Amino acid sequence: MFSLQGRTAVLTGSTGFFGRAFANTLLRAGAKVLLFGRSDSTRAMRESLAAAYGPERVAEYVVDCADEPAFRDSLGAAVASHPRIDVLVNNAFEFSRATGFNDPSGRLDAISKEQWMRGLESGIVWQASAIQALAPAMRAAGGSIINISSMYAIVAPDPKLYEGKQALNPPVYGAAKAGLLALTRYVASFYGASGIRCNALLPGPFPNTDTSAFNAPPDEAFLSVLAGKTVLGRVGRVEELEGPLLFLASDASRYVTGHGLVVDGGWTIR
Repeated sequence: MFSLQGRTAVLTGSTGFFGRAFANTLLRAGAKVLLFGRSDSTRAMRESLAAAYGPERVAEYVVDCADEPAFRDSLGAAVASHPRIDVLVNNAFEFSRATGFNDPSGRLDAISKEQWMRGLESGIVWQASAIQALAPAMRAAGGSIINISSMYAIVAPDPKLYEGKQALNPPVYGAAKAGLLALTRYVASFYGASGIRCNALLPGPFPNTDTSAFNAPPDEAFLSVLAGKTVLGRVGRVEELEGPLLFLASDASRYVTGHGLVVDGGWTIR
């Protein structure tokens, strides 16, 4: 029921904190994974995964989603080489000053129109472009689309969490992730008759532990504050997103569509 044996999955944002975990999840379940990433580390990641799972199981497409013509060309090339796409994981998002992250310029009273547009583009438009390009190849498979949203699609960040901290969650992030949740429902309705399912995954507090990434790991005091906001009393570990992702990607959820699956340790229930 949870097997992806013989299936092909497209994963955007593949070299990010979530992306690396998702790639391994899909590969362990038996899928062939097409890695989309904007840096040369995508190639290095493909080489590492190919050594672990076999070269025929992994392919890479190095492209910046912000370059729309190039992104669409890469998606078209993926379909040309893999006419049947079973799973699309829309994971890419730009966490940088350009979208207001972890910078005073991202505050609600300071954020620029350019930052708003960049955040909405990376949070909704990139995902819509991938869906539009890949949906024809997913019809035959009765494919599964998984949009990576956030608990901040349904609740607002507590400003007190960020007082005196370099960390800053800009308003465009919640707006984009809420829009992505609405897009998820729209796509589920639009493509339901074609057998394509579309769901969203809404992660809660999963601190980035990759010191090479833009979001450096928060300090222990900040982690403790985050943990106190959850019912389970701790922050999430990235591997705890793998089961929910596999559920949505596989036949285990074949009668689930238009749904937002919250994985937040109980943050949003109180």
